[in-house]
Amino acid sequence: MPESTIKQPSADPTYPFRSESPVAREERKARFLGALKDILELDIYDRPLRMYLDTCARCNNCAEQCPVFKATGDVRDLPAWRSDLLRRVYRRYFTPSGRILGRLVGAKRLTAGDIDAMVEAFYRCTMCRRCGVHCPLAVDNALITRIGRVLLAEIGFVPKNITVSVAAQLGSGGNTSSIPKAAFLDTLDFLEEELADETGIQIPIPRDVEGAEYLFAAPVSDYIMEADTLLGIARVFHAAGASWTVGTEDFDAINYGLFYSDEKLEEILNRLLAEVKRLKCRTLVIGECGHATKAALLFHRVLGKPEYRDIRIESILQVTRRFLAEGRIAFTATEDRGPVTYHDPCNLGRGLGIYEEPRELLRAAGIGIVEMESNRGMSLCCGGGGGLVVAPDLEPWRMSVGGLKKAEQLRATGARVVVAPCANCKKQLRELVKHHKIEMEVAGLHDLVGRALKREEKA
Repeated sequence: MPESTIKQPSADPTYPFRSESPVAREERKARFLGALKDILELDIYDRPLRMYLDTCARCNNCAEQCPVFKATGDVRDLPAWRSDLLRRVYRRYFTPSGRILGRLVGAKRLTAGDIDAMVEAFYRCTMCRRCGVHCPLAVDNALITRIGRVLLAEIGFVPKNITVSVAAQLGSGGNTSSIPKAAFLDTLDFLEEELADETGIQIPIPRDVEGAEYLFAAPVSDYIMEADTLLGIARVFHAAGASWTVGTEDFDAINYGLFYSDEKLEEILNRLLAEVKRLKCRTLVIGECGHATKAALLFHRVLGKPEYRDIRIESILQVTRRFLAEGRIAFTATEDRGPVTYHDPCNLGRGLGIYEEPRELLRAAGIGIVEMESNRGMSLCCGGGGGLVVAPDLEPWRMSVGGLKKAEQLRATGARVVVAPCANCKKQLRELVKHHKIEMEVAGLHDLVGRALKREEKA
C-alpha cells in the first residue's frame, strides 16, 4: 500500500466508542507489562505470540485484505500498524536486542499515551483474520489484537456492554439476556405450538432429557429474535429421529470471553460443559453462532476441565450435514424466495474451516447460490465481528466503515436473500441492508433447510 494512500489518525465522528478504566493512570503501565509477561509464559500463547510479534515484513499486504482499512485508509485500521503498537512494547521489554538497541530494532518504552492508542486501535478491528490468509509470513494479526484486548482488560479497559452481558451470564440467570428459567420454558412451549401450527404434527423440543445423544445450545438471542432458525433446527432433529435435548440450567451458548478474556471464556465454557455432564449427554451441539461455536470447539480441550474433555463438540451445520449424508433426512422443493447468496461467518469459515457443509445443505434443499465475488477463505467480514456488533454506540461506524465493503458486495450479487448461519452476523447484516437500502432478506441456514424437509421424514 503506497504511503500516500494512508491517512494519519484524526477525529472520527462515526467512532464514538469509549472504554473507561478504574485503574489509576500511573498504575496502568506496570500492570500492563506484568500481564504481558504472564501471557508470554503460558504454553498456549508463548510460541505463537512471540513468533507473530517477532515477525513482520512491512509489506502492507494486510492492508489490501482488510475491509475496514479499505473503507477508511486510516493508519489505525492498518493491521500491521495496530500490531506494532504491541510489537514495539514487546521488543523493548522482552527481547535482548530491544533492551540494548531500542528504537534501532523497532522497540519503544510503554507510555500512557500508547495505552490510550491501543484502546481505540484494538477495538476498531473485527478480528476477521482475512489479513492473515495471504500474509507471506502467516502473521495472525487477529491474535495480536485479542491479546491486546486481554492486556487492556487486565488494567480495566473493557467495553461496558460486554461486561454487563458477561456478568448476567455468570450470574444466577445463566444467560446474557437475564431471561428467567420460567420465561425460557414458556418460550420453548411457544415454539412447540408454532411447530404444530406450521407442520400439523407434534414436534417436541425436549428439555433436560438425561442420556440424550445431543445437548443443543443456541445463543439466547435466538430464542428472542431468531425463532425461524430454532424451528428449523427442531425439525431437523425430529426428521432424523435424533436423541436430543435442551438444557434448562445453562442454556446460552454465547461466550463473549472469546473477545477479551481467557478467564471469562473458561468460566462460561465450563458452565456449558457442566450442563452436558449433568444430563449425561455425549455431544454438545452449538446452534447457528460463529463465535460460540469457535469458543467451544477450539478451547474446550485447553480451557475445559479435565473431566469435560471427552465431550464431543460440533456445529449444528456439521450435524445436519451428517444427517443428510447418512440418509436420515431428505428434502423436497423449497419455496422460491428469489436468488440466494451465502455469507461465510468469519468464525465458522476462517476460524473453523466450515465452508462446504452449508452450501451442500442449500443445494440439497434445491436452493441455488449466487456466490459473492470473494467467498469462503476470502469472505468479507459483515463488519460486526470481534464483539463490535453488541456495541450500540458503534452502529454508525459499523454501517459506514466496518460493514461498508460487505454492503457493496451484497448489493452486487442481486440476491433477494442472504443466508448467514450466525446470530451476530444476522444482526449486523439486517442493520446493513436497512441502512444501505438494499432489497434483501436476511435468513439463517435452518430457516430455509427446515422448511424444505420432506414431511414423511417428520412423521
